[in-house]
Amino acid sequence: MTETQIIVLGIGGLIVMAIIAFGVLSARSEQDLVEERLGRYQGDSYEPLFSDDDNVAVENTPKESGAVLQAVDNILSERTFGKKWRRQLSRADLKLTVAEFAALHVISMGGFFAAAYFVLFSGDIIFSIIAAFIGFFAPRIFVARKISQRLIAFETQLPDTLGLWVNALRSGYSVLQAMEAISRDAPEPTRTEFKRVVQEVQLGIDLADALEHMLDRVESDDLDLVITAVNIQREVGGNLSEILEVIAGTIRERIKLKGEIRVLTSQGRITGLLISFLPIGLAFFLNAINPGYMGEMFNNRACGWPMLGVGLALIGIGTATIQKIVDIEI
Repeated sequence: MTETQIIVLGIGGLIVMAIIAFGVLSARSEQDLVEERLGRYQGDSYEPLFSDDDNVAVENTPKESGAVLQAVDNILSERTFGKKWRRQLSRADLKLTVAEFAALHVISMGGFFAAAYFVLFSGDIIFSIIAAFIGFFAPRIFVARKISQRLIAFETQLPDTLGLWVNALRSGYSVLQAMEAISRDAPEPTRTEFKRVVQEVQLGIDLADALEHMLDRVESDDLDLVITAVNIQREVGGNLSEILEVIAGTIRERIKLKGEIRVLTSQGRITGLLISFLPIGLAFFLNAINPGYMGEMFNNRACGWPMLGVGLALIGIGTATIQKIVDIEI
């Protein structure tokens, strides 16, 4: 058996084990989740939704799926990268544990390696390893995309949310009752975030802490301004409805200005995308129509590969520079 076959078999075995582990970790029913959530608050004390050390939402960790699996998840969750993953999964509103997210990394690496080795590059072990390296970052890119989409949706809905909040306060509702009305009537993801705040307050967590937890899940400057106003009003008093109305107007103007800037910088962003992907697409196109012409660039490891590496590095630097130029802070 050759060295390449051993590597392929080893990676295949890792994929199988990761799939089995992921299936076991995910094999929990809704009843198990309900019992686990209720179990936090039974007895003399309850386990808070957020840890004391980092104020991050604790995901729904299966406590009855096995002591070994639970121990693995606890070990990963206490690591620095585990806390970071837990925070990112909470911000993306993905119902995954840290162990499941780690298993996704392994599965993604194996899938990218297999696709490159058996389909794209026909047994080239070097390019397959590079593809596996790319697959390692695929779950992180997906989570980052989900976080970005959720944040944009929340900030877009925030002015209307504040309008609903103001109307509820003027109707005689308290701050918590107004937030409960928002949790019933607002669209996602605003509904889920305010519902979590209401539930935490009902479980005994202070409103300021619950709002701080929401700010940690939704890292928004506009939301930070709103929460600061609410906390100040609770300490020194004042007309909260008028304050929120002014903030809502300010946020609407900021959203309008961001839209205008995005239109004005659209040409630069499209230019950056073309500069980034046109050389790569052209290289693959030439390699497809004339393999003898471009093949040396991929086959010659002494000269071709360094040239490809330098080219990709320059493309990355150019893309980052253009994005920095068109990214105007408001």
